[in-house]
Amino acid sequence: MEDFSRSIASILLQIEAVKIELKKPFTWASGWRSPIYCDNRKILSFPRERSIVTKAFASMVKERFPEAEYLAGVATGAIAHGALVAQELNLPFVYVRSAPKSHGLTNLIEGKIETSKKVVVIEDLISTGGSSLQAVEALRSAGMEVLGMLAIFTYSFDVSQKRFQEANCPVYTLSNYHALIDLALDEGRFATSDLESLRAWRVAPDQWGLSL
Repeated sequence: MEDFSRSIASILLQIEAVKIELKKPFTWASGWRSPIYCDNRKILSFPRERSIVTKAFASMVKERFPEAEYLAGVATGAIAHGALVAQELNLPFVYVRSAPKSHGLTNLIEGKIETSKKVVVIEDLISTGGSSLQAVEALRSAGMEVLGMLAIFTYSFDVSQKRFQEANCPVYTLSNYHALIDLALDEGRFATSDLESLRAWRVAPDQWGLSL
């Protein structure tokens, strides 16, 4: 299995889909202070990088889940990425909303659903895993067999790994926090003295930066 972690991390840093800022940390919607921010939507604006990510996903689907009959994207960040991979693999595609549509058919899953079909879920980013696994459960409730999830990037939080194990959902990512931080350090994007703080954030993100 090809390891994409460093090459994809390089792309994320080069196009500034990932930003690292320890002196002026970001504030997430959860209220957590964070020295890192990841916006994988930016990949869509770069044709070469977009193609690399799409082909990496397609390769991972073939190797990890060769029996896949469907792909599903998690709204909203993974809709475009999922559709691109589905096109690359010539597979049917659906996407899962965060909540049912408020009018019309009130769909939670958009697209043609076929029960008992084997589906791989495409996600752009995994943080705590909560919203990602909501999509998995929606597909299962609709009668589809979820083989697993693939994502562009994960912060590698222990809580997300535990949730995926409990949900019996294999998860693989193109890159991860460890690979990105190692590469960023090699490229001099932060000082070696900051490494301990960055590692501490991954272990206890809810506590990091409270005194800032």
